[in-house]
Amino acid sequence: MSYFVGNVPEEFAATCNNPSGESSLMRPPKIAIVGAGPGGLASAVLLAGRGLDVTIYEAQPEIGGRTGRITRGDYSFDRGPTFFLMPYVLQEIFGAVGKNLEDYVDLRRLDPMYRLLIGQPDGRDITINATQDLARMGEQLGKLHPEDGRAFESFVAHNRKKLNAAEPILRRPIRSFADLISADAMKVLPVLKPTQTVDSLSSRYFKHPASKVAVGFQSKYLGMSPYDCPSLFTILPFIEYEYGVWHPIGGCHALMRALAKVFVELGGTIRTGAPVDNVRVDRGRVTGLEVQGTVEPCDHVVINADATWALKNLFSESIRGKITDASLDSKKYSCSTFMMYLGVEGGIDLPHHTIRTAPDYRGNLLDIGCREGAGGRLTEDPSFYVCNPSVTDPTLAPAGHSSLYVLMPTPNTRAPIDWKAEASTCRDRLLERLRTLLGVDLNGRIREETMLTPDDWAAQNINFGATFNLAHSLDQMLHKRPQHRVPFADGAWLVGGGTHPGSGLPVIFLSAQITAGLVLKELSIEARPTACQSHEPELVGATP
Repeated sequence: MSYFVGNVPEEFAATCNNPSGESSLMRPPKIAIVGAGPGGLASAVLLAGRGLDVTIYEAQPEIGGRTGRITRGDYSFDRGPTFFLMPYVLQEIFGAVGKNLEDYVDLRRLDPMYRLLIGQPDGRDITINATQDLARMGEQLGKLHPEDGRAFESFVAHNRKKLNAAEPILRRPIRSFADLISADAMKVLPVLKPTQTVDSLSSRYFKHPASKVAVGFQSKYLGMSPYDCPSLFTILPFIEYEYGVWHPIGGCHALMRALAKVFVELGGTIRTGAPVDNVRVDRGRVTGLEVQGTVEPCDHVVINADATWALKNLFSESIRGKITDASLDSKKYSCSTFMMYLGVEGGIDLPHHTIRTAPDYRGNLLDIGCREGAGGRLTEDPSFYVCNPSVTDPTLAPAGHSSLYVLMPTPNTRAPIDWKAEASTCRDRLLERLRTLLGVDLNGRIREETMLTPDDWAAQNINFGATFNLAHSLDQMLHKRPQHRVPFADGAWLVGGGTHPGSGLPVIFLSAQITAGLVLKELSIEARPTACQSHEPELVGATP
């Protein structure tokens, strides 16, 4: 546990809400953050940077949340995200408090960005090495179908236009339909194409099924199927090709440590091993938190826990009105994941990222419940992902060894799967797939091993173990997602993948900018600008 206290700026004298009854003279507003995940840490930095008294309460012994670190012996692993996209968004947060991301994180651009193995029913996988070199990428798709190679740059240009139009609504709160008919929002309507899916839109450009998988599988970053995911999200592959895929030395968890370091430098307080049991609300207003039997007064609380879990467990159902446990549980949720973290003796002959899609791709998506009303079983030959960061980063394993991360998308805990019985089956199946499909035989080489199942994710206070949060269906996007401002408790706010704009590290950082801006506006404090003048990744201290 560590405690840090910031100076009290004169502008806060006698201005703050005072639920605790103590004198507010010369006291900045007290802001509590529940959860030291990416949204909580980024919000904390932005609020502390404006002189507020900010304390983060993290239930786990270490910071990071789903972007935490797992350490086993001499091996370290990212718990969740391993891709880092759109680094300029995080640079905006550092820049808003007078810091440079490059002074805190060593970023490496990956090329190829990843190897994509597209499973085929005949057993002969199609290999694509995804690259930011658009001509080279077009050549690879052109070998699948000549028209696909020519269409690739048109697909990129379409999505460049789409992201430029959509970014304003990704950067601000969408609280009601009225926000959707603003001038900025209206600009995106011609390119949103709400009746189309990622697959149906990509089918306008590409002929070969493998080409469509290559520009559609990224919907799985949201835990969704390209056959259901709204067509807006063809911006995901575009973001990769436009801004690159990056690895922070030390893993994505290094980003969390960098944010925490800046927060402490700004005078913030981080308390780990401090689970919040309840948010106290008196006459519709937040007054404090119950933390391990102690009441911690605060003026505002920003909740970075899993959104629906937090609404169910941190607030009494009696004050939530229509937001009942049943209404929250009835929402659509993403799939979950089965994880293996392996400390391996020797090197691994794989690129940094390898993605293999199931030969029966649609069937696998149905099995894991990425389509509404379907799912609930484990695919015999599933899609899976392997991160082999030791080829880029020597800090995660001893010299001559490798830290290997293996992820298999699965149904969430709504499915009737006995994970105590199935975990070993999944493990053996994945090790066999590594050997036969990727040529990586780990027999006798595994020195450390940890597995996580959907049950384990659920035990970490993630509703239904849905690791990608609420599904990003049209009826759960924008103003239909849980709001940044908790409607039944003044002074309570949400941040993270469960609110607008959604899941994924860069988008969660945008969520933090929105939430922090709303809190500052409530306190009549001007937020410092965060938007970069340029989106060029080189501005964030990249190492080629």
